[in-house]
Amino acid sequence: MSTLKYGIVAFFFFTQSALAQVGIGTVSVNDSAILEILASDQGILISRLTNAQRAALVNPAKGMIIFNTDTDALNINTGTAGVPNWEAPNKETPKTSKIGQSAKYSNSDTSTNLNVDTAIELPIFGSEEWNDNTTLFSVSGTQIQIAEAGRYRIISNVAIASNSNSARKSPEIYLTINGTITGAVYTTGYMRRNSGHEESSLHLDEVINVGAGDIIAIEIVRAGNSGSTLFRSAGSSNFYVEKMD
Repeated sequence: MSTLKYGIVAFFFFTQSALAQVGIGTVSVNDSAILEILASDQGILISRLTNAQRAALVNPAKGMIIFNTDTDALNINTGTAGVPNWEAPNKETPKTSKIGQSAKYSNSDTSTNLNVDTAIELPIFGSEEWNDNTTLFSVSGTQIQIAEAGRYRIISNVAIASNSNSARKSPEIYLTINGTITGAVYTTGYMRRNSGHEESSLHLDEVINVGAGDIIAIEIVRAGNSGSTLFRSAGSSNFYVEKMD
């Protein structure tokens, strides 16, 4: 900027300061503002500092604002000049998800007894068919964690077959969030290893509200007689989750 321009700016600020208000790009400063900047084709550029440069500031005033180039975020000193506390205005985790993103898995387990007295988590996450967002959906063992809060649809189809005596068996399934039963209980009619009635299936379809980091699982438990019941075959059962909002 030339000396002339510096002089004009200095005069402008001096003149406006005498009125206790400063206007840049406007002569009609809002009554509540000491400084108003008005432009339709330019923005405000503030000091850009790294973490190290920020730490080297001497007695930064409470309320000082900088742009942190290490974190790509505005930082505000909410502490004191002697003990600064730099915080980002928005502490929310940036969203990675979009409506319609989904993941689907199918079983590879064919040996776990699913007709048990005490409910177990269904081992259905054997093979990943797709995952649109691995940050949003992450599987560990018999559970899936959802990283962002929102409304999600979950569908599961479970094909089962009797693997022991002819006793009438009827396992049932339900959804859990962080270990708590959520939604309806899904069951099937009796099946027995006799006269071709040894196979059946269970179908779960729920739309649920999920909190960030919630753990989702499907539990299965005996609802009829005892006896071994297995997945019908590898890939015969599946789990699908989709972000709704």
